[in-house]
Amino acid sequence: MVNTERRKRVMQRSIKLGHCVCDPKQPCPCPVFKEQDVCLCAGEHLESPDAPVKLTELVEKAGCASKIDQAFLKKVLGDVPVPEDPRVLVGVPAGDDAGIYDLGQGRCLVQTVDVFTPSVDDPYVFGQIAAANSVSDVYAMGGRPLTALSVIGFPVRKIPDRALSDILQGGIDKMKEAGVSVIGGHSINDQEIKAGFAVTGVIEKEKIITNSHAAVGDALILTKPLGTGIISFASQIGRAPAASIQAAIRSMTTLNKQAAELMIEASAHAATDVTGFSLMGHLAEMASRSAVDVEITWDKLPWIEGVLECAANGILPGGIERNKESCGQAVVAGTGVSETMADICFDPQTSGGLLIAVAPEKADGLIDKLHAADQAFASVIGYVKSKGTGRILLETDHSRTMPEPVSNACCSGTATSKEPNAAEPQPADACCCADMVSTGATDISQVRQIEANFTNFLASAGRPGGLDAVTKQALNIALSVATRCKPCLKIHIEKARQKGFTEEEIDEAAWMAIAFSGSPAMMFYKENKV
Repeated sequence: MVNTERRKRVMQRSIKLGHCVCDPKQPCPCPVFKEQDVCLCAGEHLESPDAPVKLTELVEKAGCASKIDQAFLKKVLGDVPVPEDPRVLVGVPAGDDAGIYDLGQGRCLVQTVDVFTPSVDDPYVFGQIAAANSVSDVYAMGGRPLTALSVIGFPVRKIPDRALSDILQGGIDKMKEAGVSVIGGHSINDQEIKAGFAVTGVIEKEKIITNSHAAVGDALILTKPLGTGIISFASQIGRAPAASIQAAIRSMTTLNKQAAELMIEASAHAATDVTGFSLMGHLAEMASRSAVDVEITWDKLPWIEGVLECAANGILPGGIERNKESCGQAVVAGTGVSETMADICFDPQTSGGLLIAVAPEKADGLIDKLHAADQAFASVIGYVKSKGTGRILLETDHSRTMPEPVSNACCSGTATSKEPNAAEPQPADACCCADMVSTGATDISQVRQIEANFTNFLASAGRPGGLDAVTKQALNIALSVATRCKPCLKIHIEKARQKGFTEEEIDEAAWMAIAFSGSPAMMFYKENKV
């Protein structure tokens, strides 16, 4: 039951201030109150929706692609003074996967934190991936994780409450698999979902593995396939084959625990885990800090199924360009390495594998043990060539080629639709962008389909999203005046009145357009407002 006295008292205060007291960017009464008769400032709550939710539709950049790019981060951190403490063995200046603090008597503390947006639609699976990704940084240093604190951002009451508990449960279950106790956490009400963990572990001082001791001649081993960023992006736009999505999920939810244990057993010289900065970004960091140059054979890189086909059809996320901007200067592509072949090596990974530098005589044995431990994609991808400045020579032995682009790939029958009411994928000859010329004349049914598609587009553009319904309605009035569309103005004024707009609010929206469009718009509005 609504507490009318409290609502009245709080709203009077907000109206007097001219700002909603729980969201100063909003006026009072706010759109939520106008549309749903709920005053959040007075402690009232919206009903939590119960419809199924697809998490990747709620974020701009999926997974580790949501992280700040490497070059910008280095620039900012370069201006931040770092307190000196001799007990900090690996800290901010090292740019490694985790920090290491000397506890004395040969034991050290390992600490890391990792948070990102969903790379999959299922909340429980997202929680698993967030945990596997967060704990991986401790594994990459050769440490044993012990405890974790969850960190989560969640749009309260905007998606089902159950999604939050499923994310947390997925993370707790994956941490349990890793032998890690989740002992608490922190949450914030955020418009974009984010989740991760702060992880604490231990390590023996003489067994610390950093990213800065790769030696000339070392074999470079990658333990998981690449391409999670490409598949996540393809899924966001409805272009990822179902088998590729499942393969990416299997990879992202797999812990690097066994790989780390085998890496330690093989006395690895250096290691890092491959995440948002891409294979090239993390390898460039390892090479630079180890003062070596390395050579990678593109044909030896393991890929999630469907990645090369996506790349051939131009399905590449923007994170690739950001990573190229950050570390592309370190990469030299050899003869026969096409731009696309090089580009996909900059794909931002989520919960990727370990990149391990190990003595060449131990490489085959380590690969055999990784394969026996169900790390089927583990591969030797290259070698440390010489002392140097951190260059990566990307070569090809021509044993693998990129697939040919698929004609009319935008409507490929293998893609998965992201539209909730979409029909089954259509064959290429039914594609909306197929050739519209039929026997020299335009097919009227295709013209009608275009009209129907445009109508659907208008309806979609008018739905609340980043802008609420009231704001969009005010924009519709303003744009109708600015473009002097008489039917549009009549329709949108009527809709505004149905939504509870006052005449003053309608006039204010119109005068925003008049301020930009001048006297002709003013005369049009005065003549046509009914």
